[in-house]
Amino acid sequence: QVQLDESGGGLVQAGGSLRLSCVASGRTFSSYTMGWFRQAPGKEREFVAAIDWSGRSTISADSVKGRFTISSDNAKNTVYLQMNSLKPEDTAVYICATSTYVPSTATMRQRYTSWGQGTQVTVSS
Repeated sequence: QVQLDESGGGLVQAGGSLRLSCVASGRTFSSYTMGWFRQAPGKEREFVAAIDWSGRSTISADSVKGRFTISSDNAKNTVYLQMNSLKPEDTAVYICATSTYVPSTATMRQRYTSWGQGTQVTVSS
């Protein structure tokens, strides 16, 4: 079992930046990929970005390419999501999760097994 703890959310103006963190504990060796999803009120949970623990393979949703960057720090068992040029439509609860699939095939929520509680990101216009 893997435990995930997200932090770094908050309220920011449009055009601003935030960095989210997700610390993994427990059986992290059983996970190959870490992903970020987001869920806005009344909407489906959607994929944002994913990375393998080596940090060599990443994938991002088209809606965040060029603005969001996912990275990892193996020594700290932590994955980050740097979010720049934030827009009001980025407002959501951001949730990290683990998958045994490689990032290129890990864009579907069904391929993730452990989930964190999420951290709220609110972007004001």
